[in-house]
Amino acid sequence: MSKADVTLQDIMDAAKRINTYIVHTPLLREEKMDQTLGGQIYLKPEMLQITGAFKIRGALNKILSLPLEKLKKGIITSSSGNHAQACAYAGQLLNIKTTVVIPEDAPAIKIENARAMGANVITWNRKYDERWKKVKIEANKHKYSIIHAYEDYTVMAGQGTIGLEIYKDLPNIETVLVPIGGGGLISGVSTALKALNPKIRVIGVQAAASCAYYVSRQNGIPSSTESSPTIADGLTCNKTGKNPYPIIEKNVDDIVIVAEEDIEQALRLIAQDSKLIAEPSACVTIAALLSHKVKIRPNEKICAILTSGNWDIDKVGKILNNEHVEGVM
Repeated sequence: MSKADVTLQDIMDAAKRINTYIVHTPLLREEKMDQTLGGQIYLKPEMLQITGAFKIRGALNKILSLPLEKLKKGIITSSSGNHAQACAYAGQLLNIKTTVVIPEDAPAIKIENARAMGANVITWNRKYDERWKKVKIEANKHKYSIIHAYEDYTVMAGQGTIGLEIYKDLPNIETVLVPIGGGGLISGVSTALKALNPKIRVIGVQAAASCAYYVSRQNGIPSSTESSPTIADGLTCNKTGKNPYPIIEKNVDDIVIVAEEDIEQALRLIAQDSKLIAEPSACVTIAALLSHKVKIRPNEKICAILTSGNWDIDKVGKILNNEHVEGVM
């Protein structure tokens, strides 16, 4: 694979590599949502993956690409939880020693799931730089291979298989909305879709509380920003990724932001109309439509990617009951 980009061929190769391990998630036509959101709404429910999130695609593609001698020494990563779970599952599946560094205030279900799949879980400071310092210390000490959630092009290619599936199931799709955290998902998905049909509109969505890619798009250069607490903990982003940024600037038509109350409303709408339980990070795409941040035509075919469903169920219940839930930085 190219060291400086991800290509459609990389994504097609990834699809073949991980095919037997993942779920081709359905493209759900949600006619009931049309009345509320406008357009013709389709959902891509990645919470139906084996680990409850899309992250398994990229993690497996990377891990299965590593030489056997590296796999024998083990792997390590850090994430807000879903990528950690994906690496833990892959480690269990392939009998690889796995260590994950997770924010100490991450949803308990993400920590518990990683441990249940046999990973050595290290809870650490939520700050990105602090967690990755710990990763590098452990990797150097034990000779582990680092599996980065979004800076790695092989991981991006795995995430891009979502774009292949959307196009296969609905070749005349017109607009695809993608959540942005670190940027690996939208890098892969946008690469696939734009290569298959450049006319497909790809829109990234960030939580307004933590939105470095949005700010960077407004400034025209990679920019950092201060983050506020957000319930979309899987999308915290106070600086752009070095490798995703140029891909996003090349392929993504627009980036919008959504407020916390719009994310909460979107979670309730998804549960009510589609009967799916999505974590707040996954709901930003529907939030963007609810808050009219994306202009759409009456019959436009729109796919909203729902990335994950791994969140503490009691907190989801509070949002469904219109109760306040504290976000994290």
